[in-house]
Amino acid sequence: MTTPEFSRPVGVSTLPRGGRTIAIEADKAERAALARRFGLLALDDFKARLTLTAGRGDTVVVTGTLTAAVVQRCVVTLDPVPAAVEDEIEAVFADAAGRDEAEIEVDPLAAEAEPLVDGRIDLGELAAQHLSLALDPYPRAPDAPEPAAEPPQAGPETRRPFAVLKGGAKDDDGGDPEV
Repeated sequence: MTTPEFSRPVGVSTLPRGGRTIAIEADKAERAALARRFGLLALDDFKARLTLTAGRGDTVVVTGTLTAAVVQRCVVTLDPVPAAVEDEIEAVFADAAGRDEAEIEVDPLAAEAEPLVDGRIDLGELAAQHLSLALDPYPRAPDAPEPAAEPPQAGPETRRPFAVLKGGAKDDDGGDPEV
């Protein structure tokens, strides 16, 4: 298993009663590696502030926010498109060691539980995954030309190719089709 570009593993075996808040920030090399991973022209800033709290049973709930300054390529002109990204993070982790997955009880309306690995959560990778989901999939430069208007939809098809099977079709000259 390879180490992620932005790794901040945190042990969760002894969380304080009120939870634990952790601020993380990617350095220049980590931002450059993440920019390559996500196909960005640049990742100028990337921070997250996350709170870990004990949930029901053996679960840990991670909530917080991430902020990033990204530069993507315009899908029309290929020009650089700078953008500020802000996203909320909510994730549930469960210790599945020694138990069958069916034994883990998690609220069905809550987020799907991720497995704890060796009693640790990699907050950097969690933030990086949320960043990838928060990026604009189709960034457009402000001066990019608008897409061409869609051609009008054609009216209903007048010729029915399967009407011959019902015996009700006429050929192009108005007569009955040859069988």
